[in-house]
Amino acid sequence: MEKVDIIIVGAGVVGLAIAAQVSKQYPNKAVVLLEKWEKFGQETSGRNSEVIHAGMYYPTGSLKAKLCVHGNSLLYAYCAANKIAHQRIGKIIITRNAKEEEAVQEIYEQGQKNGVTGLRYLTKAEVNEMEPNIFATGALFSENTGIISSHELMKALEWQATEQGAMLAYAHTVKQVEKTSGGYAVHFVNQEGEDALECEYLFNCAGLYSDMIPQQLGIDIDKEGYRIYPVKGEYFSLAAGKSKMMSHLIYPPPLADLKGLGTHITKGLDGMAKLGPSAFYVNSKEDYHVDKNHLAEFYQAGHSFLPFINKEDLEADMAGIRPKNQAPGAPWADFIITAEAKRGLPNLIDLVGIESPGLTASLAIAEYAVSLM
Repeated sequence: MEKVDIIIVGAGVVGLAIAAQVSKQYPNKAVVLLEKWEKFGQETSGRNSEVIHAGMYYPTGSLKAKLCVHGNSLLYAYCAANKIAHQRIGKIIITRNAKEEEAVQEIYEQGQKNGVTGLRYLTKAEVNEMEPNIFATGALFSENTGIISSHELMKALEWQATEQGAMLAYAHTVKQVEKTSGGYAVHFVNQEGEDALECEYLFNCAGLYSDMIPQQLGIDIDKEGYRIYPVKGEYFSLAAGKSKMMSHLIYPPPLADLKGLGTHITKGLDGMAKLGPSAFYVNSKEDYHVDKNHLAEFYQAGHSFLPFINKEDLEADMAGIRPKNQAPGAPWADFIITAEAKRGLPNLIDLVGIESPGLTASLAIAEYAVSLM
């Protein structure tokens, strides 16, 4: 069996960021990234709002909070250095009643604890000046929230990793991982049939399937909180004329269970707007169909703060699936990014439940994960 130094499983934005980071930090090690699809970012990384988050939603001290805040500044710098399309467009978290004013105050206070910069309150008049067409009694403005071309980001990371000597093996589906005396044997299937590679270090960045590798290696994924519960999010696009009636990202306060951030308006780099995503648990990790019957609930959610939209302005757009490690009804769950030596699996680094803000945090996640080697 051929042996390499490092194998990364999964070419989403996090797997690519780790490939770029580890090949830069360890230029003399042989690095291979295995990906089942024929190109990068075909699941969660390519089906999301493409928002650069600021980091005010997550519990203080959590990996999501720390890596989002750090990742925000790293990502803006990386975009500037590599000419990746992005805009620091800003986000308005609106209030429509007294209860939401309390919720937004909590978000502001959480942001202060997390070290988020660029947060300020807006009066109703200030909201009207910035966004004259929306309904809000006030708002919290996040100036460091932005939008990005996730495709361009992943393309840049792919180029960086390969320039530094990493080998990216697309159309290689990992089927089985087993412990060996020298590390890990990773069995895969490609167009030529079945084969395997042995490695000393293994990074599990398999996203929606990131619970498979620890389970195969004997970790109790239910006991340890590693099981993935897919959560689907649908988007409905807004007609071009109505998209031009807003210039910022506009969010209501998030859902109480943080299953998602609520149905909000995101703007693309092309100026077009989408409502979404919704967030509901599903059984399938591969069903990206958007149910047109959900249009009414999207309209109802959007019309509460976008009074100028009509049902006919909305059209089914796309769906994404989050790799949540939070079971339905369970308490909030953090990213799992951990070296598994304590479980008798040295040099295995598991990254499980990397959902939002994984895109924003991707470069910080890569720094942190590689530091665990």
